[in-house]
Amino acid sequence: MSRLTDLIAQAKAKDPQLGADLDGEFKVLSSRLPFGLNFERHRPEAVELPQRPIRKGDKVRVLPERGSTKKGDQRLWQVTKISKKGDSKVAVLELLGAEEAQTQTVVVDDLVIVAEFRDTLYPGLVSTGRVQRGGDKPFHTVINGENYHVLKALTYTHRGKVDAIYIDPPYNTGAKDWKYNNDYVEGDDLYRHSKWLAMMERRLLLTKELLNPADSVLIVTIDEKEYLRLGLLLEQLFPEAKIQMVSSIINPKGQSRKDSFARTDEYIYIVTFGKAQPVTCELSAEWRPSEGTTTLDIRWQSLRRAGLRGAVKRSDRPNLYYPIYVWNDGKGVHSVGEPIPLDTRPSKDAPRGTTAVWPARSDGSDGYWQVSHERVRELKDKGFLRAPSPQSSSILYLKAGEAARVESGYYQVVGKRKDGSVVTAPPQAAAMFIPGTQWRITSHNAGVYGTSVNNSLIPGRVFPFPKSLYAVEDSLRFFVINKPDAVVLDLFSGSGTTAHAVMRLNRQDSGKRQCISVTNNEVGADEQATLRKKGLRPGDVDWEQWGICDYITKPRVQAAISGKTPDGELIKGDYRFTDEFPMAEGFEENAEFFTLTYETPVSVNHNRAFARIAPLLWLRAGSRGRRIDKLPKEEWAVVEAYGLLVDIDAATPFIRSVNKAKDLRVAFVVTDDDRRFQALARRLPNGVEPVRLYESYLTNFSFASGE
Repeated sequence: MSRLTDLIAQAKAKDPQLGADLDGEFKVLSSRLPFGLNFERHRPEAVELPQRPIRKGDKVRVLPERGSTKKGDQRLWQVTKISKKGDSKVAVLELLGAEEAQTQTVVVDDLVIVAEFRDTLYPGLVSTGRVQRGGDKPFHTVINGENYHVLKALTYTHRGKVDAIYIDPPYNTGAKDWKYNNDYVEGDDLYRHSKWLAMMERRLLLTKELLNPADSVLIVTIDEKEYLRLGLLLEQLFPEAKIQMVSSIINPKGQSRKDSFARTDEYIYIVTFGKAQPVTCELSAEWRPSEGTTTLDIRWQSLRRAGLRGAVKRSDRPNLYYPIYVWNDGKGVHSVGEPIPLDTRPSKDAPRGTTAVWPARSDGSDGYWQVSHERVRELKDKGFLRAPSPQSSSILYLKAGEAARVESGYYQVVGKRKDGSVVTAPPQAAAMFIPGTQWRITSHNAGVYGTSVNNSLIPGRVFPFPKSLYAVEDSLRFFVINKPDAVVLDLFSGSGTTAHAVMRLNRQDSGKRQCISVTNNEVGADEQATLRKKGLRPGDVDWEQWGICDYITKPRVQAAISGKTPDGELIKGDYRFTDEFPMAEGFEENAEFFTLTYETPVSVNHNRAFARIAPLLWLRAGSRGRRIDKLPKEEWAVVEAYGLLVDIDAATPFIRSVNKAKDLRVAFVVTDDDRRFQALARRLPNGVEPVRLYESYLTNFSFASGE
């Protein structure tokens, strides 16, 4: 290694940037584990920003001609000059990274800005609509943007404040279901798995900053293609967490696959932090684990003690060695004898018409029964003993727990068998318990309660493989049922199922949980080809209207709240299971929709971007009440959740108004004078967080696109 470090030092002397890059890569490689999950950290993960205006100094790509379906020029250029030519604007471009200078002049409309890994970005949010039926409840938010960039922005608004993250990331099937560095990852890509891991790692590291380390959960769904790699990745990223995996049946009929078994299930990783753990919930009998059976009937146990020869010996429990006399005609147990001394051999003598059954093992050795002879007599009288024939292996009984459920009425007795044992019906009433790790739940069928629910809300708008609404609801229930004010995040929100599930949970207990849904406005691969042939491009209005966020996510969330389809028709059908009511009733909830913007340092520095920064302040204060959308003329303003002080000389009236406010959480103060800021912070009421916005917001709202 010493030789390598010497070479890096030489590179730094000749080219500082190249030397620094080599040093960074060396540190990454040297930090990798000699075992476990090793993969390529692919860079750069560039993102095109088609809706951002082109400005001097921007990094851009040249788009292909309108109507072309071919891939455009992937080289990066820098805008050195913008001028007007006729009715159009043209830009002078200089090729980046070229050994020899290369320039060209291109119409601005034929350019798209590119954000590369480690580029500094300045995020903002612009509202694209809202639906409000929830009174003073906090707002659910749907953010249209590259999820890595949104997560970075959320580290300012929600660092350590998120209670639960539920994500359904791309499964990396090879079916053009996700992009890396602006290209679909094909099934024959040799780096498909490492690209997927690199993508997931960067985002999971940011979730670690957002989750409450003292009590929170990360829930990740996946199928067999990446579950092994995902499990190792989670273990490496979250060594302090407890990780468990659940198998969930999502398609009982099975999805046929060529030359393979039909897939019926998927996997759910549960990653808990701090004191977080699944809580006891009221669940139907369908959730109760069964012993090798899919029935919901009561569980009968063998009366003879099981175990290997030598481990279960008569001499260990001599009082549990006694005869049971069983009718030969299948009428069950006649009577129960007394234990016999160790030095006494069992007798075959039995009342007429019966056979003496002893706890003999299959190899002929002596074992013993599970319970005393007195208890067996009680079980016989209650119908809790089964013996259809005089064979030791066929004598069954109900253990104390199951017997108690019969006596309490949890299992309803509907008759008796020939041998006198009770026949029970599957329980109808719910019970409080924590389920096992195999979920075979009717409501989790993704086809019936994912696709069909989506079709009811937004008829005719197809979204591939949406999650069952009730499956997401149940997954969250175990961790937020006792948190009525929980903050839930979904950074791969797709059709908006997670937000929908949070609304249902709120309705069940009058909670005020809020969901932050993050998705991009990607148009499906097939639709893209059609739109490009029509001369459309990303960023065009007629293109963006078909994107996931605008076409699926936002309309579904709005429909769920309003009870009406995008066409204004009442939604047909009813919600089922935990809470049954017509979908047309909607929910008493609030939601607002945003698009992530990218601001310039100049506009931020001169307060020209405040309207787009304002939603970030509102989010940090809890996404409730009014928002301060403009810089106040009085140099300060106070609303329900937060206050803003632009001129510290106006501190006195600002503090006076803050003291009068109820449930105010944050006070944002614009100043570069730390002494005066600290003095003002001491005057704030207890429970109000002081936040200094200095250098006209610039430092607070910038982040690097990568590490």
